[in-house]
Amino acid sequence: MEIAGDKILFGLVLTLLAGLSTGVGSCIAFFLKRTDTRFLAFSLGFSGGIMIYISLVELLGSAHSQLAELYGRRPGALAATAAFFGGVALAMLIDRLVPSYENPHEVRPVEEMDHPRRREKLFRSSILFAVAIAVHNFPEGMAVFMAGLSNPATGISIAVAIAIHNIPEGITVSVPLYHATGSRSKAFFWSFLSGLAEPLGALAAWLLLAPFLSVALMTLTFAAVAGIMVFISFDELLPLAEEFGEHHLAIYGLIAGMLVMALSLAM
Repeated sequence: MEIAGDKILFGLVLTLLAGLSTGVGSCIAFFLKRTDTRFLAFSLGFSGGIMIYISLVELLGSAHSQLAELYGRRPGALAATAAFFGGVALAMLIDRLVPSYENPHEVRPVEEMDHPRRREKLFRSSILFAVAIAVHNFPEGMAVFMAGLSNPATGISIAVAIAIHNIPEGITVSVPLYHATGSRSKAFFWSFLSGLAEPLGALAAWLLLAPFLSVALMTLTFAAVAGIMVFISFDELLPLAEEFGEHHLAIYGLIAGMLVMALSLAM
C-alpha cells in the first residue's frame, strides 16, 4: 500500500506539534503564580471527550465497517474488537512499566515551587519523570501519526487532544527540575525535549509498519489506536481532571469535547 510523502510529513508534523506542547506546561509553571485548577479540569475533560468520541465513533466504527468488507461481518467485527483491546493491553503494559511514584500523570502543581526539597532527590525524580513521559508518549505519537495518515481532520482533532493533555506533563517535569537546578532554561529545555518522544514514536511506528502496510493492517492499526486513546482517557485524563476537585467542570469539559467532535465529523 503506497502512501504519499506529503501525508507522511503531515502526520509527523502533527505529532511533533502535539509532543512539544509539553513546553507550554513549562511556561505555565514559570509565569503563573498559581495553578488554574478550574481551567485544567475543564481542559483535561475536553481532551478526554474528544479522544473517547473519535476513538469509538470514528476510528473503531470505520475499522468495523472496513474489516467487514474485507473478511465478512462476523470475522471483521472480531478482528476489529481484538485490535481495539490489543491497543488497550499495549497501553496498560506501558503504564505498568512505569512505577506509580514516577508516573508522570501525578501532576505537580505550580505551588510546589514554593516548597524547597533536597536537590539530589528532586533531580532524580525529574529525570525519571522525563523518562516516564517519553515511554507514555510513544503510543500517543503512534495514535496521532496513524490518524493523520487516514484522515487529516481526524489527525488534527487527536493532535489537539493530545497537546492539551501534554501541558500538565510539562509542568510535572519542569517544577522539580527547576528546584533541583535553579535554572528555568534547563527545566524548560528538558520538559520541551521530553515531548520529542512522541514524534520519535510516530517515526518508529512508520518504519516498523511501512514494509508490511496494507489496507487490512492499516485498519487494524486504527482499531488498536482507538484502544490506546480510550485507555489514556479513562486511566489518565479523567482521573487527573477529578484530582483538581472540579468534578462538574471535568464532566462539562468531557461533554463539550464530545459535542465539538460530533459536530466536526458531521460537517
